Amino acid sequence: MSLLKIAWRSIQQRALASALTAVSMGLGVALVVAILIFFAVIEQSFRRGGTGYDLIVGAKGSRLQLVLNSVYYLDRPIGNIPYSYYEEFIEGEFAFDVEAAIPICMGHSYKDFQVVGTTPEMFRLKYFFGEEERECEFIDAKEKGTTPENFKWETPYDAVLGWTAAREARLKVGDTFKARHGEGEGAKHHQREFTVVGILGQTGMPNDRALFVNMEGFYQIHEHESKQPHAEDEHADDEHHHDDKAVTAILVCIDPYKPLQWQVLERKINNGPVAQAVIPRMVIAELFEGIVGNVELILLIMAVLTVVVAGTGIMVSIYNSMSDRRHEIAVMRALGASRQTVMIVILLESILLSLGGGVLGLLLGHGLIAAFSPMIVQWTGVAVGLLHFRLIELILIPGLIVLATAVGYLPAVAAYRTDVARSLTVNP
Repeated sequence: MSLLKIAWRSIQQRALASALTAVSMGLGVALVVAILIFFAVIEQSFRRGGTGYDLIVGAKGSRLQLVLNSVYYLDRPIGNIPYSYYEEFIEGEFAFDVEAAIPICMGHSYKDFQVVGTTPEMFRLKYFFGEEERECEFIDAKEKGTTPENFKWETPYDAVLGWTAAREARLKVGDTFKARHGEGEGAKHHQREFTVVGILGQTGMPNDRALFVNMEGFYQIHEHESKQPHAEDEHADDEHHHDDKAVTAILVCIDPYKPLQWQVLERKINNGPVAQAVIPRMVIAELFEGIVGNVELILLIMAVLTVVVAGTGIMVSIYNSMSDRRHEIAVMRALGASRQTVMIVILLESILLSLGGGVLGLLLGHGLIAAFSPMIVQWTGVAVGLLHFRLIELILIPGLIVLATAVGYLPAVAAYRTDVARSLTVNP
């Protein structure tokens, strides 16, 4: 009988204890797998969202806050910049170097989704999808047999919804909604309604979680309310008033024939008094290297410690069984097995338990990721499944073998030192 079979038979004789130690190891490995894939999904989602634009131009302040708000629709706006500054990118000082400059206005919401005022050009250029070159698909319009197109300048109260926002807000083409200004009890719903004219197909980008409205309508809801007979004074002084237009940010794409011009443009804008320009992909890289990466490392260390604790459990389980197995070991020695052979059998037992728990953990971790895949896609736009692996997972099995060898060494030494004559005398 091979040494591997002997080790397996020993595990079978202590089926319950062996199963419990393997399951504890599996749970630790599953936690490691879940953390690795979870952070990989987050990183992929953020990096995809930040690849479509060369520069983000907004009010001076936190670079990270500007990117999170204007690209990912998270956090609050820093402030606004004059509409006249945006016009410099269309027909002024910066226009010569720019392929596209899309203004966005923020500060309103509907059911926890950002309402983004923008122009029809927002959906006509490839950068809407990051590095992917494809056109926007208005799925709801196609289902109704109409021409898929976004809102026009002449229809200021039209809206186009992101895929996730439309589903969770339960809005469809033809429905209306009122934007809300502010948060909590002080939030106010504007009187004018926006009409949904199109719903975008799923892009896998942050745009899935936004409601896009015609920027003219975004301005006019304030102008309309400021002209009401009983409107409060604060409406007339609102920062978005039609007579004092402002934009939250400008999404800029540099002329592809001038790939290095973004450096000159960034420096020129940052040296001016009005706005700042940031490179979104660099800001996101700094975020993951400085903050998110550290969080991942801390959680990963904690998960690895869980695996080590499970490995210690294997050691304790095997070591505690040694008093009941001394006679078995003595018989093996009497039949000609060497001390080294007995030691190897114990080590193989530890390795089998670790590998069994590791395989269980891999299946459990990837199974959970696959089970939550629809939710992950909905929130991040990144599709994951049972076979979604990271290369770093390849070190799990060798790592478990090393751990099993280390924790199995103490009981193996105990088996190595077993007194054959005494064990046979005590248990004849």
